[in-house]
Amino acid sequence: MPKIKKILNHKQIIMKHFLSGLTAFAFGIGFINGQVVNDTTSLQELVVTAPEKINVALTPLDVTIVTEAQIESSTETNLLPILQNHIPGMFVSQRTMMGFGASNGSGGTVKIRGIGGGNTVLFMIDGIPTWAGFYGHANPDTYTVNGVERVEVVKGPSSILYGSGAMGGSVNIITKTQKQEGFTGRARAMFGSYYSSKFNVMTGFRKDKVSATLAGQLERSNNNRPNSAYWLASQYLNFQYAPSHHWSIGTNVDMTQSKANNPGTIQAPLENMWTDVFRGNAAVYVNNVYEKAKGGAQAYINWGRHTIDDGNSPGMAPRHYIFHLKDYNMGFSLFETFNPWIGNDLSVGVDFQHWGGHVFNTEKETVFDPNNEGRPYSRSESKYNENEVAGYVMMQQGFIRDLLSLNAGVRLQHNSQFGNVWVPQAGFIIRPVELSEIKFSFGKGFRSPNIRELYLYGAANSELKPEYILNYELSYRQTVCNGKLNYGVALYFIDGKDMIQADALGKNSNIGKFKNKGFELDATWHFLPRWQFYAGYAYLHTNNKALLYAPKNKLDLSLAFNPGNFEFELENNNIWSLQTGNPNGNESYSLVNFRGAYTYPWRVPVTFFVKLDNIFDKKYEVMYGCPMPGITIFGGVEFKF
Repeated sequence: MPKIKKILNHKQIIMKHFLSGLTAFAFGIGFINGQVVNDTTSLQELVVTAPEKINVALTPLDVTIVTEAQIESSTETNLLPILQNHIPGMFVSQRTMMGFGASNGSGGTVKIRGIGGGNTVLFMIDGIPTWAGFYGHANPDTYTVNGVERVEVVKGPSSILYGSGAMGGSVNIITKTQKQEGFTGRARAMFGSYYSSKFNVMTGFRKDKVSATLAGQLERSNNNRPNSAYWLASQYLNFQYAPSHHWSIGTNVDMTQSKANNPGTIQAPLENMWTDVFRGNAAVYVNNVYEKAKGGAQAYINWGRHTIDDGNSPGMAPRHYIFHLKDYNMGFSLFETFNPWIGNDLSVGVDFQHWGGHVFNTEKETVFDPNNEGRPYSRSESKYNENEVAGYVMMQQGFIRDLLSLNAGVRLQHNSQFGNVWVPQAGFIIRPVELSEIKFSFGKGFRSPNIRELYLYGAANSELKPEYILNYELSYRQTVCNGKLNYGVALYFIDGKDMIQADALGKNSNIGKFKNKGFELDATWHFLPRWQFYAGYAYLHTNNKALLYAPKNKLDLSLAFNPGNFEFELENNNIWSLQTGNPNGNESYSLVNFRGAYTYPWRVPVTFFVKLDNIFDKKYEVMYGCPMPGITIFGGVEFKF
């Protein structure tokens, strides 16, 4: 009882701070709502749904933006395969055709330049961190295309802006807002292999100062392996009110429900293994834009409920208990960008975050076990939480009409468990000729140990300190031929220290080290009026020989042709030297995919499309013991109004 009372008192204090943040939010600070420029393509000005801490185009960070057109043309319903195919240096693990799952044997591990897994690459929805508050992991099935306008990916640490979890990079999913007056919308239905179906509907409304967007998604599949059925539903709502040209306020709500069965691996099959997951995100925000100051504030909460049966080996009795997780991740951010003089941008901000949760087991209906009639079930129960508060400052100064820009900043983050972490960053941008950029950056990234590593199971160690990396990066980008050809190259070196690993006694310790280095190339070429060619290549060298899901070589090619109302795209994805966990060696494979579409120009345009993946029926695995599907076929129809 004293422990419970202490936790309740602690939560009351946290909620007091949280409500104070909401009060500060209500008075508002301002926000940057400026133009975001793609690192690889030129974009028109975009209306964003929530405040951004800084215009990433002003920093020397390596940024790639995946556009709405790229997302829609893919016909995918989850963002991760789209990002993997458009971003050199990113790779995502998969265990089956649809759905990544949760718990043991789950897919969806994201690696950027060989760094990832757990809460090492930070996923956000409109700047809201979405990792699970107890185990710290991302939730890959929740990153659907539902209501998404674009995705901003920072390759390399962005801890100076976002703190822990952005050590390997950050993925910010920017959702849609209605731009046109009146109603607009679309509806899509797809059907395909393994009794799969996907449905998506979205509508938006705008009148004067008020806009709203509502979207929903439903999908299911039996998947390519027996006992691996998958189901998901997703809902998104955005509301925004702009009382003046300078101010706007709004709210976002995003929820996902999913259920997935896991048959285990070929070598270690499972029965009765399933996960039932509910995740939600909600935020309120205010932003403003003035001539000399742009800033914003947002308060948010991310919560989840996971129910899991870890299954049993064939021939063994089912488990007596079900695992439950209830977690939360809440906080607020206040930030402002000033322009005190010509060519200068000074960004300052404060972040507060409180996360934690509750794990426990409940007994299932009694199952008779002739070998152990009276076996007890596990009654383990744990409740923990952590707090972090941080402040940061970053300055960008342009010289000689912005031919040279210098950037430097620092973040101080305090954690209730391990104390203070300083995060410096510095770099420059040189624009030697028109439509060209040379970027250099040095930065530190870190990851706070999650609650599982600190307190749960036999490997727990409450004395853990954060992991961190030092990142050095040089990139060059150029646009030529009147904008028809855009290409770039990036070189990087990453030095990681104090990585959390189990020591000789099986206890978590800060003992791991690694060095990753490599380079990336990409080019987009509009070589004829209706033709476009894309190529992206990534090379990674690491001294960590056991590094999973980070291929040594990755090459993505695509050729798109758009004759009138038709659209055709041929895609080739190549992977070499991928460590999947197979003790007999690495995996290499080449996949060829095709998409074709025709739009009939009725008053309500109708698009018919077909998608073929793995046309040549290649046999391959991304995770050891989990064979991926051969050729798969999807067809569908979409209405826009």
